[in-house]
Amino acid sequence: MGRHESRVDDYERSGRLLDDIEGAYATRTGDLVDGGPLTDFEETVTLAASPDPGSDYPPPGHGYPRRD
Repeated sequence: MGRHESRVDDYERSGRLLDDIEGAYATRTGDLVDGGPLTDFEETVTLAASPDPGSDYPPPGHGYPRRD
């Protein structure tokens, strides 16, 4: 049987994604993340990795990723 990722696994992965987006932003702009404009990709990853408080998790139609 495959292993199911836990909420902790998801939280840690989301943290790594957000750290990497900050690094990409700093590389692209030469500045730390300061509320400046994000690319469409940066915005999509940011919103996916840190959904609005109170939103359904996982979103309707999606489950936790599985590693088989």
